[in-house]
Amino acid sequence: MAAADNWGWTTKPAIAIAVAATSATVITVISARFLHKKIKSLNSKVSDLENQWISERRGRIRAQQDLRKALAQDKSDQGLKGISYPLAPIAVVQSCFSTRNGTPRQPLLVPLARACLLFDLNRVPPSSLEGLAEYSHCWIIYIFHMNTNLDKLWKDPSRSTKAKVRVPKLKGAKKGVFATRSPHRPCPIGLTVAKVEAVQGHMVLLSGVDLVDGTPVLDIKPYLPYCDSIKGAQVPDWVEEDGLLATATVKFTGDFYSALSDCWAKVEKNSFYASCDELERFIKQVLSWDIRSVYQRVRPHEPVSKGESNLEGYVASGLEEDNVKDIYHNGGGLTQDVLYHLLLESLKISYRIDRYTNVVVENISLESDVNTDHKRHGYMTWRHALLA
Repeated sequence: MAAADNWGWTTKPAIAIAVAATSATVITVISARFLHKKIKSLNSKVSDLENQWISERRGRIRAQQDLRKALAQDKSDQGLKGISYPLAPIAVVQSCFSTRNGTPRQPLLVPLARACLLFDLNRVPPSSLEGLAEYSHCWIIYIFHMNTNLDKLWKDPSRSTKAKVRVPKLKGAKKGVFATRSPHRPCPIGLTVAKVEAVQGHMVLLSGVDLVDGTPVLDIKPYLPYCDSIKGAQVPDWVEEDGLLATATVKFTGDFYSALSDCWAKVEKNSFYASCDELERFIKQVLSWDIRSVYQRVRPHEPVSKGESNLEGYVASGLEEDNVKDIYHNGGGLTQDVLYHLLLESLKISYRIDRYTNVVVENISLESDVNTDHKRHGYMTWRHALLA
């Protein structure tokens, strides 16, 4: 009797375990079948979605091809007349060059020339600039917005530009506009290269620029040495002779240094430069090149009236008209003592240059109509990035 009771006590747990194991197996089988059906259903939906996407993509491609055909047919009927594309500035330049006068004719000639690109957040999110800081230089495509003939381009493009322009290095001799870097072109688009100093949010700090303050930017692209630098590229002899536009010496007077200290106290917070000494070095680099127009170099001591300043055909960064008008004459007659004015960093620099291209910088003053409270993203904005 006792043995029978002991057998019943030992078999009950075994039966319970067997039942539990059987239940677990049944549940597992049911779950597996359910999951199999679910996966099969999901795979079917994925397949349907893929087929739908492929069908829609084919439809879009066909629609795009039909549209391109229609546009191509329309353009072939009209020629180039009336064709336009959706181009608009994506950024604006804050530059050390306040006007065209003094802006270098080519990039990288003035290493200390700095500018900040401010991108339009409505069109260009900051993430678009991720990775740009890994490059040393970048290309900038922009608009020559200060050309004096822009209004004519809208009204009568065929008569707004000249086929030939005067070249400073050739002392006024003419070349075809497409053989030069003249800003006065049928399409006033410029291409330049600059050093990437830092990237911060929606801003890019550049150096070695030849861009005027307020320049609208259409696009930027990284500079790639392996394909952008062409070994054995040929240029005309007159292009290679860069020394023709270099000045002999640049010296500063005592009056300039005393005035510079006073001016620096007013512009320091918005300046692109870390110190008074760095600003002086920048001015010296700018004046190390003869920024005068062809007209001024050939006839530097004759008075210029408005009727004589029609210099749209000269090559530069659009500097000529400004330069001519900036000549200062004491009295009404001819003088052998010409004082030139240059506007940099909202400061007016006064200098003289003799026939041997020796430059003497006499004075510096704050431009009267410049708002020193205007917010600029200068050195104070970038100092941590530059010192890192």
